[in-house]
Amino acid sequence: MSENQNLLAEQRRALILDEVRRRGGVRVNELTRKLGVSDMTVRRDLDALARQGAVEKVHGGAVPLVEASTHEPGFEAKSGLELTAKEDIARAAAELVAPGSAIALSGGTTTYALAHRLLDVPDLTVVTNSVRVADVFHAAQRTSGQRQGAATVVLTGGVRTPSDSLVGPVADQAIGALHFDVLFLGVHGISVEAGLSTPNLAEAETNRRLVQSARRVVVVADHTKWGTVGLSSFAALEQVDTLVTDAGLPAEARAEVSEHLRRLVVAGAPGDGTDI
Repeated sequence: MSENQNLLAEQRRALILDEVRRRGGVRVNELTRKLGVSDMTVRRDLDALARQGAVEKVHGGAVPLVEASTHEPGFEAKSGLELTAKEDIARAAAELVAPGSAIALSGGTTTYALAHRLLDVPDLTVVTNSVRVADVFHAAQRTSGQRQGAATVVLTGGVRTPSDSLVGPVADQAIGALHFDVLFLGVHGISVEAGLSTPNLAEAETNRRLVQSARRVVVVADHTKWGTVGLSSFAALEQVDTLVTDAGLPAEARAEVSEHLRRLVVAGAPGDGTDI
């Protein structure tokens, strides 16, 4: 991390979070030197990260939050993390969407960011089990009216999870009767051994149905998801056609994941949207 007086709060917190995860903990006085800001600024950043459930504050600093494989953060807790990475991923993923296609968007904060990028793509049919994603399209229609080429949105029923996804038998039955060109899938965790995973058993089954109903599967996941394993696996890496991630994914991880996927897109790197 380089010293920079002009870092935005989001950038500082992303740097702090990366340092905590990389080193297993940081001290306030170390961060003030590296970031070139005051103790009070660092402590406010740590308070914000702790409220989001990203770190645990300890005397003089912070350590990673040790989560059980069944822990499922809520949508609000996740929405404040890795904002720049999610926007980079959303921009790159939107380029994979053809006008007039039928797509599915799973729940999650990255697919939520992607939904905003798809508002101007004409004649889409969007299937989603995310209340938040559906709201993006519905809000756009309320603001601009039923314009020509606006997306047709199919929201599955089901039981609402902490991440505002609809899951369970009702959602599974609705998804199983549909077929879409591309699924854009947000994930809790991704690894070579466990594949794609989630802490929610019902969500795992609904995600399996989404994968089965898609001709092509695109995972949208920032670098912090790599190596995370939830309680239930629902797809192997070999079932994924494309992973769109951000430039924070280490080179060794890129090489490892490329052995299992057809395509890796790194967003936010020099030559944004680089294929590997």
